Amino acid sequence: MMKTLSTTEQANRASYKIDTKSSLEICKIINDEDKKIPFAVEKSLKDVAALIDDVVLAFNAGGRLIYIGAGTSGRLGVLDASECPPTYGVSPSMVQGIIAGGERALTRSVEAAEDDGNAGIEALKKIGFSGKDVLVGITASGEAAFVMDAMQYASELGSSVGAISCNEDSRVFAYARHKIYLSVGPEIVTGSTRMKAGTAQKLVLNMITTASMIRIGKVYNNYMVDLRPTNKKLIRRSKRLIAEIAQCSEEDAERAYAQCHNNIRAGILIAMFNISYEEAILLLESSSGNLHRAIDLYHRTTTNTDSEIRKRYPQKG
Repeated sequence: MMKTLSTTEQANRASYKIDTKSSLEICKIINDEDKKIPFAVEKSLKDVAALIDDVVLAFNAGGRLIYIGAGTSGRLGVLDASECPPTYGVSPSMVQGIIAGGERALTRSVEAAEDDGNAGIEALKKIGFSGKDVLVGITASGEAAFVMDAMQYASELGSSVGAISCNEDSRVFAYARHKIYLSVGPEIVTGSTRMKAGTAQKLVLNMITTASMIRIGKVYNNYMVDLRPTNKKLIRRSKRLIAEIAQCSEEDAERAYAQCHNNIRAGILIAMFNISYEEAILLLESSSGNLHRAIDLYHRTTTNTDSEIRKRYPQKG
């Protein structure tokens, strides 16, 4: 008796005879299937949120978020990790992506690499992975030994481990505290998990890093106030953020930006309250970097409601 095929390996009835269709008909078939992806992700939101809570705990304790995957899944993890430093001003080590086959696998297929479980463990050891870090295994099929063995190793270290897979009976779930099942169904082209499975994984990875960064104060309201102004576009965006949040003129935003040493949160406080860079930094440090708390702290010092705060800021009053 043949083993039942996993969901990611099954044929999709909706795309049967797709090779006889016109370009527009093919696009419509793909689009109809893609519409199902957000609903599949929606079913997993509680599991995603629980994982995010553990990531936030890890970040606050000096730990890291590590993604590990093979093929498309691995590339998506590396992509999500690589965009955290410019977006949120964090160290590249804080969120990292590991892919089976190494950097070469980012641009070309290294299919056999996913079968080497020991390589997954060695990749974690190479970056000094420890129990205070969080590991998220990403695998559409849930069968990659490179991912499974790494997850088992991380679990044995006492790490919080998550798994993202598109097969309900995925083997990786056996090693995960957080089991994120994305029921996207069979692919348009049988087994091509770079399509629906990859899109669903990307949506979840976006949630994990975005929500985690929001929770640790990297976002004010819905502004990314810790971006790194590393090019002209980002410099312009930084000045615009200062002007919009501080409700000041472009000229005042320019002056604040010139004083803030590329620390946009400090620049906002400088423009908002006409204070020095040093005091802006002190406010942020006293507020765990949270801009809402820093603004509230400043207002409390000016209303004479807390003598201890006034001692910390003797120039107020």
